[in-house]
Amino acid sequence: MDENGARITSGAEDSVLLRAIQQGDQDAVAGLYDRYSGIAYGLAFRITNDVTLAEDVVQDAFLSVWRQAARFDPGRGQVRSWLLTIVHHKAVDAVRRRAGRSERALPEGPEEFIATRGRPEELAEGASDAEAVRAAVMRIPADQRRTVEMAYFEGMTHVEIAERMGVPLGTVKSRLRIGLEKMRDYLRLKVLE
Repeated sequence: MDENGARITSGAEDSVLLRAIQQGDQDAVAGLYDRYSGIAYGLAFRITNDVTLAEDVVQDAFLSVWRQAARFDPGRGQVRSWLLTIVHHKAVDAVRRRAGRSERALPEGPEEFIATRGRPEELAEGASDAEAVRAAVMRIPADQRRTVEMAYFEGMTHVEIAERMGVPLGTVKSRLRIGLEKMRDYLRLKVLE
């Protein structure tokens, strides 16, 4: 609420945070990170399809916001759009760099391939883990599954999920908790098999 009792919009709050960042306020960067790291990660992951690379992209994007905050022009758009544009460009650049490295450094034979990628049994185990998680996601009820997908694969916050699904925030939290518990139970049974 502002001094007149009006609710400050998200865009206005973002502008306040960005002005504080321009003045060197590290807490403001943390506030912006808390607000947008989930959606930024979701975007980075969709582009890179790599957990570690997506995390690096998000970290690099927020570092760029810190360093280039003075370049933001509020007349050209919102802080959220500017930040997500930075994330998008950094993710695309990271994918291009990764593709360039993999083309230049192709292993010459099976021994080199194993040395660069891991032993076949490790690769099979990783693929089997991913398969088990996919199976666990598919076994939970549709409303819980969609909530888990939005939170963990799309990087949405609980509030964003509640708004998108048109349900109370408590319902989102319950669906996530129950869905994750069911997945955990299923995965435990798979391990015992």
